[in-house]
Amino acid sequence: MRVRPTRGRVALAVAAIAALTLSIAGCTADEKVTLDLPPQVDAAFPEETAQQLQDAIAQAMTASGSSGAIVGVWAPWSGSLVTGVGVESATSSKPVTDDMQFRAAQVTRAMTCDVLYSVADEGLVRLKDPVSKWVSGFPDLSDVTLGELCDGTSGIGSYSSQLSGLFLANPARVWNPRELASYGVGQPRQGEPGAAYRDSDAGYVLLGLALERATGKSAAQLLQDYVAEPLDLTATRLPGGKAAAPSPSGPVLKGHHSSPGADGAMNCTEPTDITTLSASIGYTDAGVVTDIRDLGRYAQALATGALLPEGVDRIENPLPVYGGAPSWYTADGGTLQAGTLIGQFGSVPGYATAAFSDPSSGLTVAVVLNNSGGGGGFAEYLAWELAAIASKAPASGGATAPDAGLPWTAQQYHDQIAAAAICAAPAA
Repeated sequence: MRVRPTRGRVALAVAAIAALTLSIAGCTADEKVTLDLPPQVDAAFPEETAQQLQDAIAQAMTASGSSGAIVGVWAPWSGSLVTGVGVESATSSKPVTDDMQFRAAQVTRAMTCDVLYSVADEGLVRLKDPVSKWVSGFPDLSDVTLGELCDGTSGIGSYSSQLSGLFLANPARVWNPRELASYGVGQPRQGEPGAAYRDSDAGYVLLGLALERATGKSAAQLLQDYVAEPLDLTATRLPGGKAAAPSPSGPVLKGHHSSPGADGAMNCTEPTDITTLSASIGYTDAGVVTDIRDLGRYAQALATGALLPEGVDRIENPLPVYGGAPSWYTADGGTLQAGTLIGQFGSVPGYATAAFSDPSSGLTVAVVLNNSGGGGGFAEYLAWELAAIASKAPASGGATAPDAGLPWTAQQYHDQIAAAAICAAPAA
């Protein structure tokens, strides 16, 4: 898609990540949670930093074929940027605003694990329970535990690569989570359970089914009770199966998907509008919807362990995300660890989303791009580029900038995004 992203308006999001001083170790379904974070400077980023952030967003939009993006960047010692950039589609002049809702994609995984840890703390399940104890019809999973589903170490395969064409051709279809899981379980296992990380959407779907069976509650209610309600995430929920836009009433970021044309080139000028979609394709792996402030706050809660019961360490045994991955890029507990940042990223039809936060400095980045044709990597790389830019922002308001940095530069991921581009920049 050939677009010239328009400059979004910059807004402060101090209320979303204001100074919070009480750290809570775990919560029950009716408790509110506060976050132990450095005080947020009540200011916009310096002009030079803000311009670098905006330029990075514009490049990622062009490379991914996105007409719009919503971004939140918070550096407590320096400032914040919360902005909608671009327009809702290539044929519309309606601007993207920072209050629009969208799909959280695989950030849902971490939320599902939050539910697991809390339900285990209540004694309803154990992390070492075999999947077959709670999910009937999959007897060959008696050697896989609920904890391994959360950690991504079950060895089970994924369904999305097999079904993506069907998702795009019939986005309104309501999928049974058991059917989705069967496509992943039907693939050959990779290694012994617990031995290595393997990306598995089917694993998180099975985990959702197990939690529903153990508690007698729907996955939507569990995520509301154990994640959204304690953190006061008013825009975050797991919708039902009926095809719908991310929000039934509020503003929505339209989602698109570019596909290759007959000549093999990506159709960047007329991507498919896939805003209306059944959340059943993602369920407890990637079905949640949210907005940018909720997403940023959730990333902070995830990084600081605010929802974890006392004594639980979700990053107890981090493993490489893939063979040959940098030593600083690992996975555990439904999260990804990139240097000092903790978070998740991914894509569902229409959107690529990422959210990461540093539990020590409070540096937090949340992004969504509205074209999923290039996958979730564009959102991940953009989040890391923005984090690198913000990590160098000068201190203001009497605050002190953190000493520690990130194990990559902004230029590295700027170049990665350019190299991965599915859509060319417009001619000068």
